Amino acid sequence: MSVDARPGEPPRTCTLCPRLHQFLENWRAREPEWFNAPVPTFSPSAGEDKARLLIVGLAPGLRGANRTGRPFTGDYAGTLLYDTLIFHGFATGHFDARIDDSLELTDAAIVNAVRCVPPENKPIGSEINTCRDAYFRPTIERFDNIRAIVTLGTIAHQSTVRALGLKVKDHPFSHGAEQDAGRYRIFSSYHCSRYNTNTGRLTEEMFVDVFRRVRAYLVSSE
Repeated sequence: MSVDARPGEPPRTCTLCPRLHQFLENWRAREPEWFNAPVPTFSPSAGEDKARLLIVGLAPGLRGANRTGRPFTGDYAGTLLYDTLIFHGFATGHFDARIDDSLELTDAAIVNAVRCVPPENKPIGSEINTCRDAYFRPTIERFDNIRAIVTLGTIAHQSTVRALGLKVKDHPFSHGAEQDAGRYRIFSSYHCSRYNTNTGRLTEEMFVDVFRRVRAYLVSSE
């Protein structure tokens, strides 16, 4: 697989976080047909300049993005996310939990705050910080036309705030909150995980409403 030359995209053999690197090495041996590498940013096929929305997740799921190589693809969270994006015009086609479906992003890009799958889906602080400085911040900076950012969960939200050079205490996480952050507006949401939806912490209506407000904001700022 060729190395992605875009700023902010890690090499397949990134070793900056030894624990995550070893975890991936173990899974490469166990499941050699899986992607098992830092998951790249998912961008509009028409070009990154088409994206006005950036969606930030926490990290790849072990049997989701880590298996398929595309954010939120292969697990439950992707179904709710991509159905919502299609409904609000941020994507077209059909999501079928595999990378050879017909899904395409049109007005959005998706990235994880931590690019490699962590053990038990729990990255540690040093890994979050390392990935932010090496890859996440440069990724945000290369998207010239991003105006809105949706952060999925507290860790993704806090890493985004720090990547923008702001203080977390001035931009706390709260589901449904909207906060201006320089040239961006941050929209916060609980993560669209099966756990959150099964427990009722996040309903489909709550999640869809976040993106309704994002679309309204982008229309009003045209």
